[in-house]
Amino acid sequence: MRRLQVYTSLWAMQPHDQTGVKLPYDQVCEMVASAGFDGMAIDLGASDVATAHAVRPHMQANGLTPLIVAFPKTIESLEDTLHMAADFGAPFVDVIGQVMPIALDDMVPVIETWMAMAERIGVPVQFETHRNCITNDLYTTLQLLDRIPDMRICADLSHYVVDREFWFPLSEHDLGLISRILQRSDSFQGRVASRQQIQLQLDFPQHQKWVELFKGWWREGLADWRARNASGDCIFVCELGPPEYAMTGPDGREMSNRWEEAQVIKAWVEEIWEDLGGDA
Repeated sequence: MRRLQVYTSLWAMQPHDQTGVKLPYDQVCEMVASAGFDGMAIDLGASDVATAHAVRPHMQANGLTPLIVAFPKTIESLEDTLHMAADFGAPFVDVIGQVMPIALDDMVPVIETWMAMAERIGVPVQFETHRNCITNDLYTTLQLLDRIPDMRICADLSHYVVDREFWFPLSEHDLGLISRILQRSDSFQGRVASRQQIQLQLDFPQHQKWVELFKGWWREGLADWRARNASGDCIFVCELGPPEYAMTGPDGREMSNRWEEAQVIKAWVEEIWEDLGGDA
């Protein structure tokens, strides 16, 4: 059986809305579970290992599965995170690699070493499409995928929309490049971007063309995942970051309620999943 598992992010919940209040971990986990989320990503770039251990019992008490997001600054440092993820019961480690050679030929052994390390420890890795890391550039990432057939992706397409400054509407060529990323993606992250902004408010009229573009990509990605997987969990993380990811007004207050928006994205993705055949 195939299941859609929708997570949110601890980073996105600290704070979770315009009040700017950072709620205690027990309250955060109760909120997330009560809203029907299946798990929560723990971002080791925005927090640290101590935070992960502090929030863990509250996630367990609320039936939330942890997903570990790693930012390894050396090749060797990923090993400790993989062992931690195995102990936490994470489905995989989302790698945002801070080892960033300039030449493609130097990038390949970095990725291959991390993949071999993950296989030895027994925890899968996926490489997130993200700025300021080894997958920073869309074109280079596509070349990495060509060179490393077993490399799997966690698709956060917002980064590539900003990185490439895609004009709207996108050309068939550019849409084809994104499709190549989706065909190698085993999980997805939910945020809507434009060519200038990494995180848009979902209900502003001027943003609707970008909202529809991303909903179309999520449908394409989920459909392709289903075509490749007869069983297993498809993980979608609603990751709406606090300021300065979230835009603010002159008073420093966020211009939308990210907690409500995360639940909107969750509902959209669940509707897409059901339309594609649900947990069948």
